[in-house]
Amino acid sequence: MSHQPRTPRTGGAHGLRDWRDALVAVVAGFVAMLVTAAAGLWAAGAADLPDGAFPQVVAAVVVLAAGGEVALAGDAGFVAQSQAELTVMPLSVSLAGALVTAAAFLRPLRYRAVAGTRELLGRFARLAVLWLAALAGLTAVARKTFRIPLGEDSPLSDIGEFLDAAPRVGFRAETGPTLLYGLLWLIGVTALALIVSRRAPLPPRLVGFQEAVRPAAHAMVWLLLAYVVLGLCVGIVVAATQGHPGRTFAVILLGLPNLAWPALTLGLGATWEGKVEGPFGLPMPQVLDAVLRGEDRSTLNVATLAEQDGRAWWLVVVAAVLVPAAAFLMAARSPARTKPWQHALRMGAALALTVLVVCLTGRIAARFGLSLLGVGDLGDLGGEVSLRPRLWAAVGIGLAWGLVAGLLGSLAAAPLRRRGEVKDGAR
Repeated sequence: MSHQPRTPRTGGAHGLRDWRDALVAVVAGFVAMLVTAAAGLWAAGAADLPDGAFPQVVAAVVVLAAGGEVALAGDAGFVAQSQAELTVMPLSVSLAGALVTAAAFLRPLRYRAVAGTRELLGRFARLAVLWLAALAGLTAVARKTFRIPLGEDSPLSDIGEFLDAAPRVGFRAETGPTLLYGLLWLIGVTALALIVSRRAPLPPRLVGFQEAVRPAAHAMVWLLLAYVVLGLCVGIVVAATQGHPGRTFAVILLGLPNLAWPALTLGLGATWEGKVEGPFGLPMPQVLDAVLRGEDRSTLNVATLAEQDGRAWWLVVVAAVLVPAAAFLMAARSPARTKPWQHALRMGAALALTVLVVCLTGRIAARFGLSLLGVGDLGDLGGEVSLRPRLWAAVGIGLAWGLVAGLLGSLAAAPLRRRGEVKDGAR
């Protein structure tokens, strides 16, 4: 029985249905991010912020999670100078929004084998318009200024009141960069969803590439999610046995992939550099804070972590198990005619690209210093947290691991050749 290909829907009723599908995806994605961010901030104690600032802080975290930019600011009248920086992506919130948005975007297409380029672009355009509108609304909410008390008996308090120089700190989402980076974030999420999903239709011109791209992309998503699940299990055990469950669940709900995915690169042999000083720090694990805290920039790799806790070598063991498992999964979903060297090249390229994305999204830079009359920092108001990878060395290490794992995965999957020339997963 032959099936006629479905033509793109252009009628008014179908157009309204497509707008409805886009609205459902946008609402579902933002609700997932808002709930995750609110729960994480509540666990961190942010519900007690002064001036009822909790909703604004939640909005700011969601803006950051969607790829936006939030600027910090501080002032103390005309006699103060401030320096502030914030570069961090709460990846737990990002992951929740990405998974829900991608699933809702793909749901209307799940019974399609092929979709025209014009139709897919139209669906994305509707999604982007509504997404950017919602993101612009959050950007308008994500702004707040706090007054910092200097103490009732402090001479600085009297001077500050006389000169109208009481220190204030605040944040505000930057509209232009937020909308630009938010659009790029949405493009990445929808493109990856179309590439990874076995049921997602592709334009006819791209169908020929799915045999090479989809198994590798699926394997990388599986690898990243496996690290998140493993990190979640570790976090739950820590919360149950080490105390401070609120702080632990705050980390889980706000930044679990910020720890789990760099752990993948560390297990592969990559090196990061960072610094922690002042009252700010990395809440979990403590071994990471111990390595990075100091006057100079510190080197972070498995060896330096193992100096604080010998269990850090388990990162290498986990990588040695999960990376070849991902390569095996890729080979098992690939066409039977694929050569071992092709598996190796595809796995190498996929893992190198994955490490690149992890390094770019896992960077942290947070600094705030407020000096009054140019004389030093005001006690606890100064601090810095930074974490940056040695980028291209990490990408090269990922490429090497991928080449070896891809070859091993191909050899291990060879006995699993299924009926026909092409694997079922690549059809």
